[in-house]
Amino acid sequence: MRRRPYAPVLVRCVLSAAIALPGLALAGKPAVSPAAVAELSARADAPLILDVRSQAEYDAGHVPGAVLIPHDELAGRLSELDRDRWVLVYCKSGRRAGIAEALLVKEGFEVRQIEGSWNRWSAEGRPAQSVAPAAGEARR
Repeated sequence: MRRRPYAPVLVRCVLSAAIALPGLALAGKPAVSPAAVAELSARADAPLILDVRSQAEYDAGHVPGAVLIPHDELAGRLSELDRDRWVLVYCKSGRRAGIAEALLVKEGFEVRQIEGSWNRWSAEGRPAQSVAPAAGEARR
């Protein structure tokens, strides 16, 4: 029988991908285009728009009406979310949103990502809100 020295490497690669990309396994629902977000937000059953970036990223600019819960705090703050309301989640490029989406789906939430996340939203020149620094706070 011939040895296959590449087999352990192949197994490690597959396992690494499965661990690194949890959103792919649980997600599966199509993302919502930035153009559709305004229309959805005007509906009576409007989704919660969830920004999972950092506080600094949120302060610099975010989707109007978005609620901030950084992705690394989300598991401990699920009680702040309305389970009867569906969620549109985004980050800067989609990686953190995928992680958040997987967690929320696992916890029973109806979730979709905003297609292209913040990078696409801002590239398309869509409306944004920002948080002004507090009085006396120096800008760097």
